[in-house]
Amino acid sequence: MTEAAKGHAVIVGVGDGLSAALARRFAAAEYALTLAARDIAKLEALAVETGAARKSLDAADATSVSAFFAGLAEAPRVVIYNPSARVRGALVELDPDAVRRALEVTAIGAFHVGQAAAAHMLATDPRDGTRGTIMMTGASAGVKGFPRSAPFAMGKFAQRGLAQSMARELHPQGIHVVWINIDGAIRNPGRTEPSDNPDSMLDPDAIAAAYLQLAEQDRSAWSDELTLRPWVERF
Repeated sequence: MTEAAKGHAVIVGVGDGLSAALARRFAAAEYALTLAARDIAKLEALAVETGAARKSLDAADATSVSAFFAGLAEAPRVVIYNPSARVRGALVELDPDAVRRALEVTAIGAFHVGQAAAAHMLATDPRDGTRGTIMMTGASAGVKGFPRSAPFAMGKFAQRGLAQSMARELHPQGIHVVWINIDGAIRNPGRTEPSDNPDSMLDPDAIAAAYLQLAEQDRSAWSDELTLRPWVERF
């Protein structure tokens, strides 16, 4: 980490889609980065590109989360929680154990990471009146449930409620908490819009730009939720 860095940004649940775009955007904005995932071997190229550190993390495991944050060289200024898990199927056919595992990733993991991030930020001195920003990647499933997708709705509704409660508790203590509703499909590597519906996906780089803006919002006008959707989307 250099003196020119704006602070330490931690991105949890990194792959080759939105989270990679986030890493590139925050690195370009002079944040020092730590990239976290269960499989960090896949992050080697991105870590080299962005100058980031890589650390293994199982967000659903409280012990793993505690050890991860204790091992950071510097308290994070920004923490982004991306992981989620889907289990699709008719309600009466869902495997309860699979549903439980999905909720552990989407909701319980968000709690573990949010709790640890807040504890480390609260232990720091405010900079310009703030201690940091915690962001959670949500989805339209956190606003409305869809058929054959009950576990995802359960997880995202819980995650949204967690973020709302955290915001009301932590904003007055200088920690900015935001839940971002990604209301549409993301144009991640290997995915393209259908020919009959062009420009219908969200650009991951554009989403990442919005996250950076949230991280740098003036505290007099903090957002606690933001919805991002393609311009062609019908409400």
